[in-house]
Amino acid sequence: MRKHNLIWLCLSAVVLVFDQAVKFAIRHHFDFNTVHRITSFFNIVYVRNYGAAFGFLDKPGGKQDIIFSFISIFISILLTIWLLTLEKPHRWRAAALGLVIGGALSNFWGRFTLGYVLDFLDFHLVNYHWPAFNIADAAICIGAIILLISFVKNKK
Repeated sequence: MRKHNLIWLCLSAVVLVFDQAVKFAIRHHFDFNTVHRITSFFNIVYVRNYGAAFGFLDKPGGKQDIIFSFISIFISILLTIWLLTLEKPHRWRAAALGLVIGGALSNFWGRFTLGYVLDFLDFHLVNYHWPAFNIADAAICIGAIILLISFVKNKK
């Protein structure tokens, strides 16, 4: 284990706590399935996602929540081990792993405690509507993009 990478686990904790705090506020201050228009292209909504990313396999009461929970924990453990063994020059890679771990654990926590993942960020443009997502989803996507860029850049 390399101690210099523990800071990136703190980033995971920040993502998890921030995402859960916002989700708590949404659950307690917004009505389920309502839309609050913020701008012409952005709404805050309170929707429940019982499936995977962007509502894939989204059916309440299915067994997919157990499968997704195990996958989240398994991947988080593997990524944490990878993060803790990274050499110091791989700071971007470590930050990316921290973001992905925090996002995965936050979505796991919602699935474990509520039975669903709460999504609330809703973007749209003209007739195109992006599926609602949350801060954890954004952290996972940003982390994955940074991770891919770090591999491409490292090969050069």
